[in-house]
Amino acid sequence: MRRAILVVPAALLALVAAGCTVDTRPDRWTRHFHQTVDLGRAESVRAEIDMGTGELQVRGGAAKLLDADFTYNHDDWKPEVNYDGGSFRGMLTVRQPSGVHPFGHVNYRWDLEFNDEVPLDLRINCGAGESKLELGHLALRSLDVDMGVGRIEADLRGRPKRDYDVKINGGIGEAVVYLPNTVGLVADAKGGIGGVDVQGLHKSGDRWVNDQYENGRGGPVIHVSVNGGIGSIKLRAD
Repeated sequence: MRRAILVVPAALLALVAAGCTVDTRPDRWTRHFHQTVDLGRAESVRAEIDMGTGELQVRGGAAKLLDADFTYNHDDWKPEVNYDGGSFRGMLTVRQPSGVHPFGHVNYRWDLEFNDEVPLDLRINCGAGESKLELGHLALRSLDVDMGVGRIEADLRGRPKRDYDVKINGGIGEAVVYLPNTVGLVADAKGGIGGVDVQGLHKSGDRWVNDQYENGRGGPVIHVSVNGGIGSIKLRAD
C-alpha cells in the first residue's frame, strides 16, 4: 500500500520551525460589502464617519444619499451604517465596530459617495491610516475633521453655493487642504508642533485671507479653523 505524501510549502515549514503560529482562519479572507442609503423625507443631512484604522475615500456623485463600498478581511470588522431620514434633518452614521484592534495583515477600505445636491454637515473622525476627501462638488454646510495618525488630503476645490465652515483638528501626521480661490476665504490657523503652512492666502491681522474676501466682492465665503497637532497642516489656495 502506498502512503499518501503530504507536500508542505517550504515557507510554512520555516514558520513552524521558528515556533510561529500560522493563522489559517477563514476571517482572514477579504470581504466586499456594498450598501446604498435613500434620502427619505430629509431635506438636509448630518453625517458622521468614524473610522479607527484603514483607508478612507469620500467623494460626490451618488444618485442616492450614500453609495458605499467596503472592503475588510475580518468578519467582525463589517462597518455599521445607520440612518434616520424620517424628519426634516436626516442623521447618518458610518462607524467601525467597537472593540476592533488591528493585527497582522489588515485590508480595510471604505469608499463613500455622497449625493451632490443634498445639504450636508459632515464630520469625519480619522484614526490610523490614509484619507482622501474629494468634497468640492458636495453641497457642504460644514466640515469637521479630527485627524488621527496618518495622512489626510482634503480637496474642497469647486463652486460652492453657500457659506460654510471648515474645522481641522490636527493629529500625528500630515493634512493637506486644497481650497477654491474663486470664493472668499478666511482662515484662523494655530500651529502645533508640526506647524501650519499656508500658500495662496495672505496675512490680515491674525488671520489668513484671499483677495476675494478682503475686497468684499460678495459670493460664498469659506471659514477655515485649523488647530495643529504633532504633525503638519498645509493650506493650499493657489
